[in-house]
Amino acid sequence: MEFGKRLKKLRKESKLTQQELADKLNIKRSTLAGYESGKQPSYETLVKLSDIFNVSVDYILGDTDERKKADHIKAALSDDPELLEFWDEMNEREDLRMYFKKCSELSPETIKKLIHISKVFEEEERERHGG
Repeated sequence: MEFGKRLKKLRKESKLTQQELADKLNIKRSTLAGYESGKQPSYETLVKLSDIFNVSVDYILGDTDERKKADHIKAALSDDPELLEFWDEMNEREDLRMYFKKCSELSPETIKKLIHISKVFEEEERERHGG
C-alpha cells in the first residue's frame, strides 16, 4: 500500500479528522492533505506519525505490513525462544523502552546480537545483586 493511502487509513482508524492530525503534527491541514495524496513528508514528520499511530516508519511508508515497531524485533528473535522470552520481559520495563525503540530500526541480525548482549548484562546484574 502506498504512503498516502496508508496514512489516510491510519488517520481514519484513529478517528481523527485531517485538521486534528495536522494540529498534532503542527502543520497546515492542506499539507496533511498533500501527504494523503502521496506527497512525501520530512523524516521528522514520519517519526512523529510513527509515534502518534504507534507503528513503524516502514509501515507508514508501505514497506512492510508489520504495524508495530516491536513486531520487527519479535520477528528477528522468532527462532530463539529464550531471547524472545527475555525480550518480552524487557519490553515491559519503562527504562528500556527508548533503547528498544532504537533497536527496531536495525537489521534482524543486529537486533538479535543486541538483545543477547542485553540478556548477558541483565543476568550478570541479577547475579551481582543476588536476584
